[in-house]
Amino acid sequence: MMINIITDICVVGVCRFPLGMSGGQIQDEDISASSQWSDSTAAKYGRLDFEDGDGAWCPVITDEPDSLKEFLQIDLRSLHFITLVGTQGRHAGGIGNEFAQMYKITYSRDGSRWVPWKNRQGKEVIEGNRNAYDIVLKDLEPPIVARFVRFMPVIDHSMNVCMRVELYGCEWLDGLVSYNAPAGQLMILHDMPVYLNDSVYDGAMAYSVMTEGLGQLTDGMSGLDDFTQSHVYNVWPGYDYVGWTNESFPSGFVEIMFEFDRTRNFTTMKVHCNNMFSKWVKTFQKVVCYFRSESDWETTPISFSPVVDDVNPSARFVTVSLHNHMASAIKCQYHFADVWMMFSEITFQSDTAMYNTTLAPSKGPTRTGDNPTHKVDDSNTRILIGCLVAIIFILVAIIIIILWRQVWQKLLEKASRRMLDDELTASLSIQSETFTYNNNNHSSATSEQESNSTYERIFPLGPDYQEPSRLIRKLPEFTKASDEAGESTASAQDGVPHYAEADIVNLQGVTGGNTYAVPALTMDLLSGKDVAVEEFPRQLLTFKEKLGEGQFGEVHLCEAEGMQDFMDEDFISDISENQPMLVAVKMLRADANKNARSDFLKEIKIMSRLKDPNIIRLLAVCICSDPLCMITEYMENGDLNQFLSRHEPEGQIALLSNAPTVSCRNLHYIATQIASGMKYLSSLNFVHRDLATRNCLVGKKFTIKIADFGMSRNLYSGDYYRIQGRAVLPIRWMSWESILLGKFTTASDVWAYGVTLWETLTFCKEQPYSQLSDEQVIENTGEFFRDQKRQIYLPQPPICPDSVYKLMLSCWHRNAKERPSFQEIHRILLECQV
Repeated sequence: MMINIITDICVVGVCRFPLGMSGGQIQDEDISASSQWSDSTAAKYGRLDFEDGDGAWCPVITDEPDSLKEFLQIDLRSLHFITLVGTQGRHAGGIGNEFAQMYKITYSRDGSRWVPWKNRQGKEVIEGNRNAYDIVLKDLEPPIVARFVRFMPVIDHSMNVCMRVELYGCEWLDGLVSYNAPAGQLMILHDMPVYLNDSVYDGAMAYSVMTEGLGQLTDGMSGLDDFTQSHVYNVWPGYDYVGWTNESFPSGFVEIMFEFDRTRNFTTMKVHCNNMFSKWVKTFQKVVCYFRSESDWETTPISFSPVVDDVNPSARFVTVSLHNHMASAIKCQYHFADVWMMFSEITFQSDTAMYNTTLAPSKGPTRTGDNPTHKVDDSNTRILIGCLVAIIFILVAIIIIILWRQVWQKLLEKASRRMLDDELTASLSIQSETFTYNNNNHSSATSEQESNSTYERIFPLGPDYQEPSRLIRKLPEFTKASDEAGESTASAQDGVPHYAEADIVNLQGVTGGNTYAVPALTMDLLSGKDVAVEEFPRQLLTFKEKLGEGQFGEVHLCEAEGMQDFMDEDFISDISENQPMLVAVKMLRADANKNARSDFLKEIKIMSRLKDPNIIRLLAVCICSDPLCMITEYMENGDLNQFLSRHEPEGQIALLSNAPTVSCRNLHYIATQIASGMKYLSSLNFVHRDLATRNCLVGKKFTIKIADFGMSRNLYSGDYYRIQGRAVLPIRWMSWESILLGKFTTASDVWAYGVTLWETLTFCKEQPYSQLSDEQVIENTGEFFRDQKRQIYLPQPPICPDSVYKLMLSCWHRNAKERPSFQEIHRILLECQV
């Protein structure tokens, strides 16, 4: 499995997914406790928002003075980055009234060494619940990396305690289990103390050396340009950075050793450095890294010297290529370029090492004559061969059964889909219950949601991953209704090209993202033309970082030398001829099957025809030899989701926080460009199927271009509803007919555009429908189908004009024919005055 670590993956605001207590992904056997009242209050009942058994985990309370003896323990089976916890008491339908007013958390990465969690001010006790039913969510500042977590209620013997809990975060893909480094030091700056110590390090400290722990260098928070300032914590100057002065290191460098969970194939290391040279701080002058794959350190290190910047004082990530070295530990020596050197974050990009007889490096000559000859027991050999033959027959039988089930399932799916397409012109006969949250009914788009929780913007995933046809069965039954039949029949006989769902050619992108779906008629017209792009020399591509991956391929960010010679005359680029150009390279894996190769070449043919200022352009290909590659534009400011999340709207808040801003005029310009690009796609009868801010790239002067590889990035895995054994669906951006009926049309792209517009005007600070679980989002589509005015709409963003929100609501019209076309949307936005 490829592990792609970029800083934003571990940003606390993104990594907030429930890890499975409430959803059921965490199994009962992975939940244990120190004690319990009875079998009906055992550890397995300590699941947030569940009332099985007697409604919670309840420990036995003794008269012993040790109030932290009891604990509820969760085994996550692998290391996770945990940013948020939730707790609840025992309500049991009004029968129970037990809860923990305060609690502590301890954690472990190996199950033997337990570390007490402390906040950034050194406080261990967390305020818990004030009643038995409300869920209280608490941010872990700092976050923790752990496999085992214990909740320990603080018991004062004045009342019984019971707990239900949940952990929120994401899998710790970095694989880093500890780093050893010199302790950070104190700087005196204009008579002001600046403490540059690693204040959240959870390892040991001896003789000014930190060992066997993780801390601020892995907490997902990058420091500000001015190291004397901090993000949002009420802490001391220098808090975000760990820093050292060259006066304490006669060798001229600081050595840090990184230990990993297993042997990995390392490609890059990213070090976030301060460069405030006016305060005698610069990035490192040189780094020398040694690698340990087994028990010994390699004698030949790699060395890298970044360009020393005396002009721009901004903090920055320095990317160091590790040249695919195999290692379970890395020891790096960072050489000083000035008096001080300060780091706030260090991350690695790696593959998990795979060994076999053909790839394993030789450790020396094989000796065949040194071992004495042994007599072979023929009877044992026959028994062993017989067992192997039996095992082979059993495996063959299992494979046949699996293949038969898959074929049968596909036949059932086709029959189910045919029924849906031909007969589901009905309404729901049984009314489902209205969504209620925190005892408030939501009946309109402008309903406000209230909560007693301390934190509301979490992104829960549904516990069951099912296919759309199965999801429909979870809703009330479909029955025939004459008032709907006419409308549906008209839609089926409409004949409009971009509603021809039956003729859609569906290409699954090699990187995991859906490429543009194309009507078969258009595909036939394309098939007679040659690919209008040139072959590009592979050796002119320089790898920068991996952007994402899928089942059959990967997406890499590269620099291409001389790309200007391969571009069409109508392509406008502000890169001079002697400068390398930033490009995205989609690469098909060598082991891809014949269908994947065919789809890849079809995708090249499709992309070669797309020429619009707001659509990512295919620039060149590498198809004369494996691996097959297509080279597309890449915008220097990355995707729109991450770009906007780093900015704030213009106003007093932005002035106080000194955050970069985007004006309303520029937001309007962004929305207009997305509409223009989609207008072009719809004119070709292309259906995007995954329009969202993650699939829009940002260039200079707020230039926007629509792309299609957002799904391949680990960063956005939480935006997709996972269907077991099949693809994933961006349900929060999908129209109701796409979710329930499997229809993807230009009208469903218009729906997604409305959600994308909502994301843009909220600066991507939260997911759409963040207050709903995935299952509730799907249930809400049933409300759209029933059309009884009980469906929930996304609320109007604070900075959104009424006219623009009216446009959003029109994109989410229940009747697809009544939604505006992209031509109309583009015209409306051009006519709007900002």
